[in-house]
Amino acid sequence: MARILIVDDSPSQLMGIRRIVEKLGHDALTAEDGAAGVEAAKREIPDLILMDVVMPNLNGFQATRSITREPSTKHIPVILVTTKDQDTDRMWGLRQGAKAYITKPFSETELSELIAQYLGGAPAA
Repeated sequence: MARILIVDDSPSQLMGIRRIVEKLGHDALTAEDGAAGVEAAKREIPDLILMDVVMPNLNGFQATRSITREPSTKHIPVILVTTKDQDTDRMWGLRQGAKAYITKPFSETELSELIAQYLGGAPAA
């Protein structure tokens, strides 16, 4: 069982992603904006981070850059989960240190496969 940090300012998105993470048998930690996500990553050292992009205080690109450049958290894979679907957004997100980029709306299968890929296991059936 892994610990996965979900960072999203939308309560409904947080709840939906949390449901998928817990259905896969993982512990879900949550943060409601990028700044809180960075702090939670430093405090909790999760196994994986699912990061929204469009958020107040610190957007997901900025938070990802902060997490992936901080010595204590740079080993944690970050997957950007966002409505921003332009190729330039995807490229920018990956340049900030994200390992993967998935756009909303996504299927439960898509997200489950990405989670499994970055946790080193097979997706749950």
